[in-house]
Amino acid sequence: MNELTINLRPGSKTPLYEQIYDYIKKDIQGKKIQSGEKLPSTRSLSKYLEVSRSTVELAYEQLLSEGYVEAEPYRGYFVAQIEELYQLNQAAGSIQKKPVKEENRYKYDFTPNGVDLKSFPYHVWRKLSKDCLLDDKAEMFRLGEPQGEYGLRNAICNYLHQARGVNCLPEQIIVGAGNDYLLMLLTTVIGQNHKVALENPTYKQAYRLFKNLSYEVCTVNMDSRGMEINQLKETGADIAFVMPSHQYPLGIVMPIKRRLELLKWADEEELRYIIEDDYDSEFRYKGKPIPALQGYDSHDKVIYMGTFSKSIAPAIRMSYMVLPASLLSLYQERSGFLNSTVSKVDQLIVQKFIEEGYYERHLNKTRALYKSRHDVLLGCLKGIQDICTVSGENSGVHLLLHFREGLSEEELIKRAEARGIKVYGLTEHYVEPQKKRNATILLGYANMNEEQIKEAVSILKRAWRQKEI
Repeated sequence: MNELTINLRPGSKTPLYEQIYDYIKKDIQGKKIQSGEKLPSTRSLSKYLEVSRSTVELAYEQLLSEGYVEAEPYRGYFVAQIEELYQLNQAAGSIQKKPVKEENRYKYDFTPNGVDLKSFPYHVWRKLSKDCLLDDKAEMFRLGEPQGEYGLRNAICNYLHQARGVNCLPEQIIVGAGNDYLLMLLTTVIGQNHKVALENPTYKQAYRLFKNLSYEVCTVNMDSRGMEINQLKETGADIAFVMPSHQYPLGIVMPIKRRLELLKWADEEELRYIIEDDYDSEFRYKGKPIPALQGYDSHDKVIYMGTFSKSIAPAIRMSYMVLPASLLSLYQERSGFLNSTVSKVDQLIVQKFIEEGYYERHLNKTRALYKSRHDVLLGCLKGIQDICTVSGENSGVHLLLHFREGLSEEELIKRAEARGIKVYGLTEHYVEPQKKRNATILLGYANMNEEQIKEAVSILKRAWRQKEI
């Protein structure tokens, strides 16, 4: 072969050498140029195509490096034997794109998982970010400690002791990118040979996670004081996942008597543990803050979990887990080689955010903001107390409306939706179906201001009182 007729496009964004490479490669793959056939010399092809010789040499070098051609000294370039090699043909339509659902546009959304990002101290965060990067420390960009940087763990330790009554050392804390990651990490520490009991209703994400990690999972019903201990004993579970300071979604605060019963249950067997998810504990509007269950634990039975996603911002993706001292050696043996999933830069920013008092000020500001919206929502709901009662109003960022009779959850949600308002039913948080019960609606208020709450509740009142839409 002395020449290749290639239609080069000098004005294209694709370099000339790449156009030559693509043309020859496709001809080889399509068997238009057979194996063993000699390609034109770089000199003759460059002269024929009227391009520089170095351009052709670049194309040939790329074909050579990928194995499409072979170079023989003093003889030139020959097409390699590729007939028996695996052919990477693109399968048309092998992956079907999931149809994108057109989301409904709601004027108001009472999501119970909302966070007010308008109150986020952006100027402080920018300042801390700048300060952290000011010194141009190369050390900042190396892999950090697997458990998280010691300075951050020490700051978290001090905060937990003062604000949540948690007794721990920095050595017991593991920092990770979200609770989901930390729960998966925990499974590598404690192993698979466990049965996990969760409250019903519960945080569905935790249930799905344990289920997908091949754990035997069961649920335990709730009474007004939390997870029923007698039923827990009957399940044969050896791990209980609970939210004692503010249960999601019911908002129940577990009293001291039930907490001690739960600790007693865990203490009856050597390998029994309690996973305490301290959900929404920062936001309490009546009475003193409820101490964490871990603070009452004197036998290394409670695995404590917390997050900055709700108190700072969801995108922070930073959570922490406090392991009992008895599990630390197992962690080092089974998981200590895993690198941290949170960058050192982000860890240092959060460390300074806590140590310099910004976190406490931000919590106080956010708590006051949510308290104001909480009070406005309660005031607006007084007009429909003849058809429903309210619970879960002492903490967290959502309330529950328990309807006495009449409309189902589905109908209540449908009527609200027809008027551009998104509300949420309690049913979706149950793992095990419940006996017939009256409808319960969750109303979150974190991402709505007072005026929006007033207008939205006014619309809901009319919608839910009407006999027909």
